[in-house]
Amino acid sequence: MKKILAFGASTSKTSINKQLATYVAQQFEAAHIEVLDLNEYDMPLFSVDREKEGIPKEASLFYEKIGAADFIVISFAEHNGAYAASFKNLLDWTSRINAKTFQEKPMLLLATSPGARGGSSVLEIANSRLPFQGGLVKGTFSLPNFYENFDTVNGIINTTYREQLQVIIKGINL
Repeated sequence: MKKILAFGASTSKTSINKQLATYVAQQFEAAHIEVLDLNEYDMPLFSVDREKEGIPKEASLFYEKIGAADFIVISFAEHNGAYAASFKNLLDWTSRINAKTFQEKPMLLLATSPGARGGSSVLEIANSRLPFQGGLVKGTFSLPNFYENFDTVNGIINTTYREQLQVIIKGINL
């Protein structure tokens, strides 16, 4: 059984991106799913001065979680058109362990937001950047207007978006 690591790249306790990542991970058959909460990886802001004091254990734990996964599902919160600061900080620290942070793991990148663009700006950034950090991007998916197109019981309720996601998932061999 393949192990999927899923998380929303946000520390919001009610993260819509964590909800989407969890839902999408559950769409893969015959997989063990581990959902991370980035609040468990809280660290001081990265700086070269702080790095001299040592890499926080949370970065090492996150790196180990990636290493133990067969597939990664990340849904990105968009803050001012880019990554949430909490995810960027985690990425900065973890990249000091290995610049190929994602250890050549296949991944599905997602984004959602309450707005009509569905986090597409941050999704474009992640899709361009994560391959340089060892991520093997197998697909991307953006869900616009989260509160109109998703509910906690049924997941994606908009038929068009649900079908788009199913095509992407079917194209990924786990």
